Amino acid sequence: MTNNEITIPVFLRIEPGALSKLGTYLKDSGFKNTVVFFGNGLIDMFGQTVIKSLNEADIDVLEYMELDSVSLEDVNDIAFNLPNKTQAVIGLGGGKVIDVAKYTAYLTKLPFISVPTSSSTDGFASGTASLLVKGRRTSVPAKTAYGIAIDTDVIRTAPDCFLYSGIGDMLSKITANYDWIYEEKCGVSKVNDFAMMIAKKSVNSFVRTPFTSIKDDLFLRELMDSLAMSGVANEIAGSSAPTSGSEHLISHALDKMLEKPQLHGIQVGISTYLMSLVQEHRFERVRKVFTDTGFFDYVKTLSLNVDDYMAAIDKAPSIKPHRHVYLHDEQYREKAKKLLTTDPILKDIFK
Repeated sequence: MTNNEITIPVFLRIEPGALSKLGTYLKDSGFKNTVVFFGNGLIDMFGQTVIKSLNEADIDVLEYMELDSVSLEDVNDIAFNLPNKTQAVIGLGGGKVIDVAKYTAYLTKLPFISVPTSSSTDGFASGTASLLVKGRRTSVPAKTAYGIAIDTDVIRTAPDCFLYSGIGDMLSKITANYDWIYEEKCGVSKVNDFAMMIAKKSVNSFVRTPFTSIKDDLFLRELMDSLAMSGVANEIAGSSAPTSGSEHLISHALDKMLEKPQLHGIQVGISTYLMSLVQEHRFERVRKVFTDTGFFDYVKTLSLNVDDYMAAIDKAPSIKPHRHVYLHDEQYREKAKKLLTTDPILKDIFK
């Protein structure tokens, strides 16, 4: 069942110097008292800029702290010990702190302001969080961002692996959408046409963006714009189906199997290329974008083990047994495993 009412961000600001303008964005929405959660090590890097911007807009920072834990117990303690006057929760950093901030906002029914410092996934715009529940990484409901502020100067200076991760996560919408259509054909799901349209337009806008470098301002804006649109597609659908299919199941399986998995979007990107071949759908486009951006060149340096991906493909159906995407059918799992050792690009990645 899909939502009849949806929540989308009130503001989305993607521009150079956005951190120094954060106070202006929040002042326009009437906030006076905030708490700020920073990712590990980010107070030294960005704390002065952010707090100065908020104070200059007459917004009080009631509390600020660095966070590194995504344990459900720790997040509960944080949420229920927020200052009483708190009007908004700001999360600034990578996936961990964004997840903690959005889940804290969900528990306390407060607006969540998302300020990602890397492009690694679309999580900064989604309504779910990934937390440790009894020691296992688990997706839980969370707060969709009230507002999103992205400083392209900051995104540009993040390590290249985060950019490649974002590119991988963005292209996964191609295979995820095709999986969703297949799932409807199997009678397991019902495609929401509007959510599908938003997801398709997000990835199509991105793959058509001209660039000379993945650090071009236009490229970064399009990447972050498109990732944000993906979060809206999920909100419309009431699930992650528009943006998460077989390629995500492989990545989630790897997360459960490996002691040190790669970044989410890296695993998803490799699996997206694989699934585009399995589906025989837009694989030329996926191959071209990953080649032109340098994604393939980067993942070749990671010394990945093909046996891990073989095992992850077999494990994929158990990750979300209520769904029925391509990898839930044995014939497509076998096809995927064969491609890992026969497709020239995949052979090169796993050499």
